[in-house]
Amino acid sequence: MDGVVPIALEDLDLAGMRGRLQAWGFKASHAGRVLRGYYASGGDLPTALGQVGLPVGLASRMTSELAPSPATVVARQEAPDGTCKLLLRLGDGRTVESVLMPDYREDRAAGCVSSQVGCAMGCDFCATAQTGFERDLTVGEIMAQFVALRREARRGGRALRTVVFMGMGEPLLNLNSVLEAVRRMADHDLGALGWRQITVSTVGIVPGIEALTEAGENFQLAVSLHAPDDATRERLLPMGRRHRLQEILEAAGRFQARRGRTVILQYCLLAGLNDSPAQAEQLGALLEGRRMHVNLLRYHPTGTSLRGLTYRPSSDDVSERFATLLGRRGVIAHFRRSRGTEIDAACGQLRRRDQEDREPAATAATQI
Repeated sequence: MDGVVPIALEDLDLAGMRGRLQAWGFKASHAGRVLRGYYASGGDLPTALGQVGLPVGLASRMTSELAPSPATVVARQEAPDGTCKLLLRLGDGRTVESVLMPDYREDRAAGCVSSQVGCAMGCDFCATAQTGFERDLTVGEIMAQFVALRREARRGGRALRTVVFMGMGEPLLNLNSVLEAVRRMADHDLGALGWRQITVSTVGIVPGIEALTEAGENFQLAVSLHAPDDATRERLLPMGRRHRLQEILEAAGRFQARRGRTVILQYCLLAGLNDSPAQAEQLGALLEGRRMHVNLLRYHPTGTSLRGLTYRPSSDDVSERFATLLGRRGVIAHFRRSRGTEIDAACGQLRRRDQEDREPAATAATQI
C-alpha cells in the first residue's frame, strides 16, 4: 500500500482526500467529487465511484485500500410513524445512537446525531445520563452517523434535509469535533447539506455558546432550558449550578444578534415539576423582549432516574394551558411533534437496552 495507512472516508476532510489521492498517484482535483458522491450515496462506495467518472484504477484502489467506516449499524428500530432509531458500534466496541425522523413532506427526513459516548451532564430525566460519560466522538464517528442516516433515508425514498446535534452527549463539550463535523456536513464539496439545515443543541455551556458565536458559521442554536428558574433547573439539570439562566440567555442573545438566527429554547414538560401556570408566567417574564422561540417537548418516560424518581409527561390539558399562557406573554411557542413513542425513542434508551442485554451474556461467559 506504498506505506499509506488505511483510513476511512469519514475520517478525511477535503485536504486529506487530496493528499490521499496524490499519494496513490492520482490528481488531487478528484477529491471533491469522491467525497460528495460518497456522502450523497449514503456510503455506497461502488455506486458513488461509478457516478463521478473517476480515472481507470482509482476505484479499485480505493475499494481495496480504504479502511472500513468507524461506526457500523448493529441495531435498528422503526416506529409506525416512520421514525427509525439506529444503534451504531464504534471501533472500540462502544455504541451511540442516531435517529431518522420523517418530515411532513413524504420525500424528506430529519436526522439526529450524537456527539459523545454517554453524557456527563447528569440530566435526571434523561436515559443517557444513567449510563454515564465514556468519551468524545471523533469527527469521523460523527460523520459515520451522517452517512448511516443518509443511507436510511434513501432506503425509505426520502432525502435527509436537516441534522440536529441533539443525540447522546453535550455537543459543546466536544466543540472542535462537532464544529468540524458541521463544516463537513454543510460544505458543498462534502455533505452538501447547507449551513442553515444544521442545529447544534446545548444544555447551556456558556463558553461553548460564545465560541459558536465567534466561529462564524450560519447554523442554528438550540438551548435546553426545561425550567423557568435556577432552583428548579438545578433539580433537573445538575450542571445548572455552573451557569445561571440569565447568563445562558445573555450568551444565546449574543449568538442571535451576531448570526441573525433565532435561537430555539427547548422545554420538556414534566408533570408537577415545571408545568404550572405560575411557571409559564415566570418563563414568559424571563423571555420578555428576547425574541427567541420555545419548543415545548412531550416527555418520553425512561423509567427510574438517577435520583430514584419516575418522571411523567404533562397531560395534554396542562401542556396546552402552558403554551397559551406563554402566548399571552408574547412568547412564540410550538409543540415539537412527539416521535417514536412505540420504540426506545428517548435519547439513550436503545443503547441502555443493548448494554443490559449484553451484560448477562458477559457475566455468563466469565463464569464458564
